Amino acid sequence: MIKNTPTDRGQHIDDLRGAIEHRATWFYLLIKEAKKRGLDYDFARDAIFSCGAFHGGHKFAKTDNLVEFGPTFATENVKNIFEMDVTTSPEEMYIEFHYCPLVSAWQKLGATEEEIEILCDIAMDGDRGIASAYPAFEFELGKTIAKGDDVCQVWFRKKK
Repeated sequence: MIKNTPTDRGQHIDDLRGAIEHRATWFYLLIKEAKKRGLDYDFARDAIFSCGAFHGGHKFAKTDNLVEFGPTFATENVKNIFEMDVTTSPEEMYIEFHYCPLVSAWQKLGATEEEIEILCDIAMDGDRGIASAYPAFEFELGKTIAKGDDVCQVWFRKKK
């Protein structure tokens, strides 16, 4: 069973969460329509990965230093929206997400737990794409709220 309950972070954060839920809604409806037309999930994975790679190349700090990268990836608003705990060192940035507005949207839309797990992994292709723009970094996804875990775990690590 998916557990995904936000804490009150104020109207501003609620508004930002709503914008992310809106994005998750059209993402879900786009996937459903594509499935009706016989497409598999690969088109979405490729598109989301490309989006992440674009943002990795244009939005975040251009660095091979995780301490510099961290605050551009996990801004204060992003940390509040996803209720993130972030620990950063020169070798690793570890993030725990305690809430996910994408999962919230998919639940509201009536997606099954199996669908939510797949949608979450596709959404994480964006972060995989971001990491691909940094030759010095690697990305790992651990537990996820979408799989029924209490948190999502994400690591960006320096490649050895």
